[in-house]
Amino acid sequence: MNRSRRAMMGGVGAGLALAGMGGGPAFAAPRKIGYAIVGLGSYATRQIMPNFAGCDQAKLVALVSGTPAKLAQYGDQYGIPATHRYSYADFDRIRDNPDIDAVYVVLPNSLHAEYVIRAAQAGKHVMCEKPMAVSVAECEAMIAACRKAGRKLMIGYRSRFEPYNRLAIDLARGGHVGPTRLITAEHGFSAQPNQWRLDKPLSGGGSLMDIGIYSLNAARYLTGEEPAEVSAVESTDRTDPRFRTVEDRINFMLRFPSGIIANCISSYSSGHNGYRVIGTQGWIDMEPATPYSGQSMTIRKDGVTAPRTLPVPAKNQFAGQLDHLAECIMTGATPIVSGEEGLADLRVIEAIYRSAATGRSVRLHA
Repeated sequence: MNRSRRAMMGGVGAGLALAGMGGGPAFAAPRKIGYAIVGLGSYATRQIMPNFAGCDQAKLVALVSGTPAKLAQYGDQYGIPATHRYSYADFDRIRDNPDIDAVYVVLPNSLHAEYVIRAAQAGKHVMCEKPMAVSVAECEAMIAACRKAGRKLMIGYRSRFEPYNRLAIDLARGGHVGPTRLITAEHGFSAQPNQWRLDKPLSGGGSLMDIGIYSLNAARYLTGEEPAEVSAVESTDRTDPRFRTVEDRINFMLRFPSGIIANCISSYSSGHNGYRVIGTQGWIDMEPATPYSGQSMTIRKDGVTAPRTLPVPAKNQFAGQLDHLAECIMTGATPIVSGEEGLADLRVIEAIYRSAATGRSVRLHA
């Protein structure tokens, strides 16, 4: 594998670009990279696992769950042998399974750090769902564990592998509608009761940790900058039983070093999924921006408003994400959404919470 990795380094740039944009592989992998899915909740079983079928470089080889019935159901559905089905109690046995190259941690947020660190200690590369963890300190520990083990760590920012979002990044950073002056980013939905995401010990927070991170991450990837200052206002009805321990709405503003301002919304009681990049010559609008499918882009430039339509990609954002880590494992490249990307979001999230709690803006250090 080491010899193959060195031999393929020359083609890594083209390979990753094609993988991210949904094109075919830039090289023929000696074998597909085997993933173990850790946590068999709705997102894993309805979104992640079915999309291995569209991967060129990745395959599903193992499952981890605390529910024997789920292991049986999905193990049978995906042809996973009993030897490759694990409980949380015997999770560390993955160390002895050479078919498992990487694990994808799709657990409640407060469990991310533990299972990422244990996976790295078992010698496996890691994909971790966002938010990366519930604190900056946990993120730093996860990065350190993977670095010590010599393993890759990637965060599940699927929109970075979605064609419309990739185009929006290129257009915004390239000044297609003039230099960016303002970004609006709004994400929210009506949270249903009795979910782990409404239990702070499991989630680490409310809408900001869950859906608001899309607004935050979009502002960061559309500018290519890290915010210098944040200010935030929270609005939560504590008589609503859904919000006994977590927040509902947070409106937050990010000021970037270039002077760009981003006004963002995170909500558990109103529906939003979009962002707009406003430049000196027009705007780029994505509505919806980050759903599982059905993204839509409209651009206004030089007084003309028109939709921008892209061809259906050969590989969707989920398969692109899974293949990206696989190619990074084989080539030695760093994922475009590494652990440092997840850490950057948590640094801003902690600042947003501080601002909302104190009513004061919070400066961020470069």
